[in-house]
Amino acid sequence: MAPKLYPQTVLIAQHLLDKGSITPVEAAAVYRVRALPRRIADLKENGWPIKRELKTDATGQRYARYYLNPEDFDRLST
Repeated sequence: MAPKLYPQTVLIAQHLLDKGSITPVEAAAVYRVRALPRRIADLKENGWPIKRELKTDATGQRYARYYLNPEDFDRLST
């Protein structure tokens, strides 16, 4: 039996399936998810192939963008 996912984790999962990526700022603004790295860890613990890329914005602030590669996800589910 698969572990139960938190409602916020389900929101993030659906966003990744729909859009392909998310940042902590997007998660906080759109879904009020303040602990995005923890929700991503929940998904990874359940086998989701999520990748993280560190980026820098125009002001020099560093941030992470989390990606779900649809090909990796399709391969996992077959």
